[in-house]
Amino acid sequence: MVVYLIGAGPGDADLITLKAVKALNKADVVLYDYLANEEILAHAPETAERIYVGKKAGEHYKTQDQINELIIAQAEKHENVVRLKGGDPFVFGRGGEEILALMEHDIKFEVIPGVTSAIGAPTSLGLPVTHRAVATSVTIVTGHEDPTKPESQVHWDYTADTLIILMGIGNIKENTAEIMKYRSADTPVCVVESGTLPDENLVFGTLGDISDKKINTPAIMIIGDVVNMYKEIYEYQR
Repeated sequence: MVVYLIGAGPGDADLITLKAVKALNKADVVLYDYLANEEILAHAPETAERIYVGKKAGEHYKTQDQINELIIAQAEKHENVVRLKGGDPFVFGRGGEEILALMEHDIKFEVIPGVTSAIGAPTSLGLPVTHRAVATSVTIVTGHEDPTKPESQVHWDYTADTLIILMGIGNIKENTAEIMKYRSADTPVCVVESGTLPDENLVFGTLGDISDKKINTPAIMIIGDVVNMYKEIYEYQR
């Protein structure tokens, strides 16, 4: 038996890797998340069972512990189990927790990387997260930390030239207020809604006003001078 932890990519079904497709081709069962494009399930055999496990922000269909138990139960019944996760399994995907659970039960696993939305969404737009003389470093942070932590582990004062926030729209006012302790309120921001998908949409603003704008989820925030640079590219592409 083997469990394949697969990153489904940022949204567009064509952005899944060839290695992921090969693993899906032989799947007996696929456990998939809310952010995993369901078109990708077509790569699995018609006979493969498809099990939705949720993971939508604020609407978890199953807890992480329940998902771990389900993966283990399926691995004990099938030869090839696919755990399909949005983006990359190890970029705020809790993939580490799932492989630790598999290790406890001595279940073989393989991790197949995916394109994280933190990079895939801006890149598909032509928005460079680094650019010579503009930004030479990138920080990717979660905008929604585990509420059981005694204190935040995000060090807003140590972030790089370009700051990318995942899962941060629900806490956008709090997050931008923290960032403005260390960056100007005029710092440019680009929010990418439903990146790489047909209903993709961009919302531009600054740290000072972005929280006042209407933003739909899922979305990521890109903060820094690369956003001003991208506006030229954006106008050219229109």
